[in-house]
Amino acid sequence: MIKRLICTIACSAALINGEAQIKWPAVNTVTKPWARWWWPGSAVNNRSLTANMQQYAQVGLGGLEITPIYGVAGYEPEFINYLSHEWMQVFSYTLAEAKRLNLQIDIATGSGWPFGGGPLIGDAEACKDFVYKTWTVNEGAGIKEPIAFEQQPYLDAIGNTIADKKELYPTKGTVGAATLAMLKKTEHVTDVSKLAEPVYANKDLQGLAINQLKYKKNLPLQVVMAYSDNGKSVDLTSQVDAKGKLNWKAPAGNWTVYALFMGWHGKMVERAAPGAEGNAIDHFSEPALKKYLSRFDTAFAGADLSQLRGFFNDSYEVDDARGQSNYTPGFFDEFKRRRGYDLKLFLPQLLKKERDETSLRVLYDYRQTIADLLLEKFTIPWHQWAQAKGKVVRNQSHGSPANILDCYGVVDIPETEGSELLRFKFAVSAAHILNKPLASAEAATWLNEHFKTNLGDVKTAVDKYFLGGVNHIVYHGICYSPINDPWPGWLFYAAVHFQPIHPFWKDFGTLNNYVTRCQSFLQSGRPDNDVLLYFPFSDHNSEPGRDLLNHYDGMKGFENTDFNKVAEDMLAKGYAFDLISDNQLQRVFANANGLQTPGGLYRTIVLANTKYLPLPTLQKLADLAKNGATILVYNNFPTGVPGYGQLAERQQQFTNITAALKFAGDGATQKAASGKGAFIKGNDISALLQAANVLPEPMYGMGLKCIRRSIPGGNYYFISNETKNIVAEWVPLGRKAASAIQFDPMTGENGVAKTRVKNNKLEVYVHLEPGESCVLQTSNTTLKGKPFTYYAVAGKGAEIKGNWRLFFMMGGPDLPKPTTISKLGSWTDIPDQLGKVFSGTAQYSIEFAKPSVAAPAYEIDLGKVAWSAEVILNGKTLGTLLGPVYKVNVPASLLKPENELTIRVTNGMTNRIIDMDKEGTPWKKFYNTNFPAHEAENRGANGLFTAAKWQPETSGLLGPVTIAPCK
Repeated sequence: MIKRLICTIACSAALINGEAQIKWPAVNTVTKPWARWWWPGSAVNNRSLTANMQQYAQVGLGGLEITPIYGVAGYEPEFINYLSHEWMQVFSYTLAEAKRLNLQIDIATGSGWPFGGGPLIGDAEACKDFVYKTWTVNEGAGIKEPIAFEQQPYLDAIGNTIADKKELYPTKGTVGAATLAMLKKTEHVTDVSKLAEPVYANKDLQGLAINQLKYKKNLPLQVVMAYSDNGKSVDLTSQVDAKGKLNWKAPAGNWTVYALFMGWHGKMVERAAPGAEGNAIDHFSEPALKKYLSRFDTAFAGADLSQLRGFFNDSYEVDDARGQSNYTPGFFDEFKRRRGYDLKLFLPQLLKKERDETSLRVLYDYRQTIADLLLEKFTIPWHQWAQAKGKVVRNQSHGSPANILDCYGVVDIPETEGSELLRFKFAVSAAHILNKPLASAEAATWLNEHFKTNLGDVKTAVDKYFLGGVNHIVYHGICYSPINDPWPGWLFYAAVHFQPIHPFWKDFGTLNNYVTRCQSFLQSGRPDNDVLLYFPFSDHNSEPGRDLLNHYDGMKGFENTDFNKVAEDMLAKGYAFDLISDNQLQRVFANANGLQTPGGLYRTIVLANTKYLPLPTLQKLADLAKNGATILVYNNFPTGVPGYGQLAERQQQFTNITAALKFAGDGATQKAASGKGAFIKGNDISALLQAANVLPEPMYGMGLKCIRRSIPGGNYYFISNETKNIVAEWVPLGRKAASAIQFDPMTGENGVAKTRVKNNKLEVYVHLEPGESCVLQTSNTTLKGKPFTYYAVAGKGAEIKGNWRLFFMMGGPDLPKPTTISKLGSWTDIPDQLGKVFSGTAQYSIEFAKPSVAAPAYEIDLGKVAWSAEVILNGKTLGTLLGPVYKVNVPASLLKPENELTIRVTNGMTNRIIDMDKEGTPWKKFYNTNFPAHEAENRGANGLFTAAKWQPETSGLLGPVTIAPCK
């Protein structure tokens, strides 16, 4: 499967005898954007599946990730239990339709998140934690009370906000009445005693929507240890009888007894679909994982999964609840095997509040063991399970209590999310270093409040992902909706709503074509970065914290570190770098060309004021230096090894290596030669990188940003203008080249770029409006062919004035009447009151004379638009504009003495939603969290989102519309 994936996105040659074959890379289902596809209640049917999927394919989506979730009020009879025979029938139908429509399918390995749920996941497989008690015992005394711990009940249930929605249920018969009674009963349950045990025995789990549940129960004892004030320890576990009585009297000295018990963390699957509610699994237990996956094995037996590309796992969200899942059966044995000593002898050091160095080292070893278990008992076996089925896995590793670089590194498609470039770096770096063709992103999650995000906003977010190295966009997302459900249909609780009923769906294909063109380049060739920035996982895991475990997600926890400072500095200045873990560093080799990783070549490694280095990491760095590598040390050299096990021996080996490094130099850097290479130390990252012959991309100094990939004979550059100004400049490139081809991924235009050589660097002329991007394909040889067309405004624009005919084409709730306006503005201000509530597309038309100033082309500038605009001149479509700039170039040949300009403007869902909320129309009809607001000020009395207090959103062609000559 992976070999086939690599082949489908391989780079093809673009040159024959110096003559440029100017063409876009091949397009397939992977180069197209994908979308997460929620199935509420799994209440899908064949007719609506076909209708939905045809709409998705028509706008240029390449694939869908199915994630079943909670249901919709009024559709309870249509709920389908997850992985049941009936569920597999609609799933198989979906796969068949996907094949017909040339769509690929991924599926979440579960419902909602995290892994878990269903009748197979009981106490043995559920996520665990541990609790403890202590007693102080004097010489000759014992402990009279039983060695026992009773877990207290705890319930965090969302319940539901639809118990009063009588209008959604039939008035005849008993089905509606029974459902309303169930909803009322489960609306807000707080008493655990009212629930059956195990959790899956409860019949109303959709209505309850439980996030976390702990039953009142006695917890199983794991270990009892006694520690004296003179350093002695005794294992008393075997001396506790079945009733909890400890048969032991304290010998000489003062003693503290620790009893540790295994508890149930109680985390439930969030947003679970019918039949998938219940316990989250123990992510540190391979037997728990295997039992969970066996449910899929049973369901999939005999099914045709050929159209299924792979399996998905959402971010690790087990601990977004009270407490942490921080234990698993057999943990002490795993710890001893991995760390080389018995943790039971160090419980006081692990659990003490005021930490000293020994305590922190023991804590590090505990955390490292948890990290190892998550990687080896969950992530790797899950991947192996998928491989055995011929499928790939897409994984969001962030949020894990583990080195997420390693968790990303063992899957096929690492996936990120969010809006921070350095957050993206973790998933992308694993893909780059380990030769994974794709790095994906859950894209456009909660960009703004509901209904406030336009396609231009999405493009801005997508461009940032591209700059961060992502090359496989998965929109978040699309919600399946029956074709006969009243507008706005079924919606997921988190924006953005990429729904066919959304007015911007009309222009969604323009964005998707843009993404496809960009990804056709970004999925080709290899990453071309210079620097490997070491991820100081050991430093953070050696620090005290509020909880036992740290969770890793981007730069959280590293905000005030030099690691973050150096990363931010390199990012801002245009240095191309990836992050690397201790394990991944072991796969790096030095050769004559640089530092070879499975995914490509790098020039240097940077340690950013790292305090602790595992001994194998230092040994590897020393070996790389001896073989010619340059290792850069920002500020201080690491002082020692992390952890407690075999500390003296490991530290001595560490010291022996560092003692051999003799740094010398009086300038900004000091150098310690080591074999064919060297370690170079300093407190100026730019000076350090220059010492390693690493230079930034010069265009960053001009306000442009880029990412580059290497191809045979040249590079691909994706360049974005994130500034608020036009950049029309000669742009120097950081990689040597003789010529370049320029591609405009929004319009599809291309040609040989205008270039010159200055200061031994190739410079390419670039004209980018704010928010605009382009792709350059450079070549080491001189290219000939059709030149890229550049236009620049050569005079003042003239406003196109007169009477505009305004015709409302499609949308609702109803179409305002056609009208004529002499002044452009928001259609919410027209006399027809329907204009205030209309969401859809309106057409503006006007006639104008050809400008008197002769020019090869003209620029039509629409001024301000809310939100997107399709521009048509004399019956010919010139393009669809998504913003933030609304300009289009018109060759003079398209203009007549008298011309008709037609502009079709589409707004968003907002105004129609405002009207529905003011009228009290019941469209928020979903189980579980229903439809929460992103911002507190948009929260109604029932806790849900409301737009009832909003004013109508500006919509339409605002202008002024001008036309200017170009040269």
